[in-house]
Amino acid sequence: MVSLKTQHQAQERHSKFWIYGTGIVLILALIGTVTSVMLVEKKNENQLIAAAKKPIDGVQSSTGLSQAHTSTPVTSSELPPVGGAHAPTWVTCGIYTNPINTSEAVHSLEHGAVWVTYRPDLPQKQIGTLTEMAKSNPYQLLSPYLGLASPVVATAWGKQLKLESAQDPRLMVFLKAYLQGPQTPEPGAAC
Repeated sequence: MVSLKTQHQAQERHSKFWIYGTGIVLILALIGTVTSVMLVEKKNENQLIAAAKKPIDGVQSSTGLSQAHTSTPVTSSELPPVGGAHAPTWVTCGIYTNPINTSEAVHSLEHGAVWVTYRPDLPQKQIGTLTEMAKSNPYQLLSPYLGLASPVVATAWGKQLKLESAQDPRLMVFLKAYLQGPQTPEPGAAC
């Protein structure tokens, strides 16, 4: 005959087995999930880096751009401009809901910023997508821009990409290639 004490000890061992066993399984599942997410993110980042090292379809390039500072208004054939003479002060990189001073933004491009502009009538969902991208890039400007030829335009010093949508995967590649990229005349300067 099994004593009450022995039965109680057996039940206690059984309970501990389930508690600790379940805890171990949950911890292993969490470790597996975190590891999987990290591996997928690393793979995506590596693919983005590889794509940024190749020519990006649709990028227009300009060379021989003046870096002169001027207080007089400057006109440009590109909207927005990709470089050239510009204001002696720059606009602080960040997210803007109103148009910003173009000549100051060009100065920020000189410092390695990428300026993503969009038509003011761009759907709010796409503006949200652009805003999320800009939050993670300290050298990015985001603002509406009147008179754009495309709904979204990404501009770096001497480089420009016109896009029909904020979801175009080339935008992320452009950001990876040109934020503080090799085309930057004054990399690391304040933005």
